[in-house]
Amino acid sequence: MKHLVNTWFAEQLSEHGMYTNYLADHHPKQMPCLEIRFIDWEKAAETARRLEMRLVAVWATEGGFHEQDEGTYVYMSFAHPEHRHALVRTLLGKTRREIPSISKHYIAASRMERHIQDMFGIEVTNTPDERRWIKHEHWPEYAYPLLRSFDRNTRMERAEGEYPFVQSDSEGVYEIPVGPVHAGIIEPGQFRFLAVGEQILNMEQRLGFVHKGIEKSMQGRTAEQGVRLAARVSGDSTVGHAWAFAQACEYAADIRVSKRTSYLRGVLCERERMVNHIGDIGAICNDAAFSFMHNQCLRLREDMARQHARLFGHRLMMDTITPGGVTIDLSQQESSELIDDTRQLAAEVEHLRTIYADNPSIQERVIGSGSVSISDARDIGLLGYAGRASGDYPDERIEEAYPPYDDLDVNVPQGKLGDVATRVWVRFEEISDSARMIIQLLENLPEGDIQTQWHAPEAGVSGFSAIEAWRGEIACWLRFGENGVIDRYFVRDPSVINWLGLELAVREVPVPDFPLNNKSFNCSYSGNDV
Repeated sequence: MKHLVNTWFAEQLSEHGMYTNYLADHHPKQMPCLEIRFIDWEKAAETARRLEMRLVAVWATEGGFHEQDEGTYVYMSFAHPEHRHALVRTLLGKTRREIPSISKHYIAASRMERHIQDMFGIEVTNTPDERRWIKHEHWPEYAYPLLRSFDRNTRMERAEGEYPFVQSDSEGVYEIPVGPVHAGIIEPGQFRFLAVGEQILNMEQRLGFVHKGIEKSMQGRTAEQGVRLAARVSGDSTVGHAWAFAQACEYAADIRVSKRTSYLRGVLCERERMVNHIGDIGAICNDAAFSFMHNQCLRLREDMARQHARLFGHRLMMDTITPGGVTIDLSQQESSELIDDTRQLAAEVEHLRTIYADNPSIQERVIGSGSVSISDARDIGLLGYAGRASGDYPDERIEEAYPPYDDLDVNVPQGKLGDVATRVWVRFEEISDSARMIIQLLENLPEGDIQTQWHAPEAGVSGFSAIEAWRGEIACWLRFGENGVIDRYFVRDPSVINWLGLELAVREVPVPDFPLNNKSFNCSYSGNDV
């Protein structure tokens, strides 16, 4: 296993005159956290960008476990394909309630910083966007839910307000409001289009309608209780989120799971990748009136869900991962059955892929629609299939090579055009490669226990993990408090970043092609609205 280290980044910061100090409350075998001075916060982000590091996340937490920890910490994490992850924090202290924005270096930081403002009341200075993000206008101005002083049971008077969407007074430009309630079963989210004729000039999102308060709800839960909540951050990524949470717990507690456990986790995650890609390909085709493809993908997805229920106890494979192990096991007969099913499924998808490629109607709709250039993809930090379609290829299965992927060759599809067609192509490629890896994992499934005894670390110890789920990298950081319960939990779903890519992709796209582009990204509302 390649450990999460940031010694290289510490050396780079020191060379530029920034003081760094390694902290003991992040387990040193996994990822030592660097503490920097407040005055070096923005400069550290600038250095990371110059070193071509990718922004993973920005978040905040209150201290208080030790006398010197009083105040608020702000964290940021970066990734580099050759030097792994870097985790950096600075202390605001007892009285300082502001932090400079790093969004001029990393575009995706803006919404994360707005989240910090909403949840902690920390002012982000020099920010390009001061509007509320997760905390909608009906929240009282001075209610900050993630402060320890905030009682989650507090009943508050409803405030008034309206979200100030970007507007245009140019002649011929009109607005199209969509949502937050949609004509279907999708989650609520608001889109505001500025268009001329059928041409979209700008599309802006307003999310947060399904904000669930998961970060607050996680406080006071044991790891065993917390993983069940983490698995429900976004139901279609339940394996990915549960794995990220469990691995962060294991890193904090210095627990190494068995090889059989890691192989079973890999099987679960790759099955989750396959079933979602198959469903999304069908949905994209449905929006272009290619109903045959949609129906076939629905059939395959339903077949997979039924088999998951039979083998793993849940159609979505929910609650199959726990800190230290998994809750399910496969007999030799069940493994053989799953191998045969996966092989047959991959063959059927390849047959459908030929039909899809030979259909001129769908190809005319997807080729060239909603392109995102490689430079824009890197500026935003697009993740998963969205990034790979545009020529940017971050993949935690390779960059971190956590088990079982340290025993596998992961083939990353390398797209270039960044349009709907390429995002679909990447999905087809990933389905095929996931099937190959599932078969390899099951054919070589090691003997051994599926659960390592769990024990919580000391109060104040943190853990960080990054898992390559089907949408892309899920980043999770958590800190344990007294009596072995979770004191702080932060998670960054890939959709937090990829929603920005959708906004960029649909500029200069006809309004009728928005559903195609939206489905090709298929960002999670729930994953954003934690």
